[in-house]
Amino acid sequence: MAKKETNGKNKSDDSSGGFSDAEKKAMKERSEEIKRQKKKGSKTDEEAAVLEKINEMKPADKTIAIGLHELIKQNFPMLGFRTWYGFPAYTRDGKVITFFQPSGRFDERYSSLGFSEDAKLDDGVFWPTSYALVEWNDQVAAEIKQLMKKALEG
Repeated sequence: MAKKETNGKNKSDDSSGGFSDAEKKAMKERSEEIKRQKKKGSKTDEEAAVLEKINEMKPADKTIAIGLHELIKQNFPMLGFRTWYGFPAYTRDGKVITFFQPSGRFDERYSSLGFSEDAKLDDGVFWPTSYALVEWNDQVAAEIKQLMKKALEG
């Protein structure tokens, strides 16, 4: 199967909609995460796995991920840590509430902060479930802190 470079993204030429190399890597990482979680690692072990993923990131992504990790750790100690498809993720009662997708993972122009269906961000019949992030600063941290408070309500 030949690969084609499109808009800086590694896409498959497979007309059947085959997975990109990055997508295959994410699926493989998820499989490894499931195996690791079956061993019931401690919160410290899971945080180490998250920090390892953060340390693998490109500098701009790493800066955002470190800021996010520290904000969550300091303000939301009830949350657990784990990787989810290779992304740093934060959990409550074993369920992913939010995760960080670095821009470098899929050659995107921005990183994303995503929220799962277990996050209580509901607002009528239409609300965002992910946010683009291009830098970390005090304003971004304050907005994320408010989003996290809302996500954990209920």
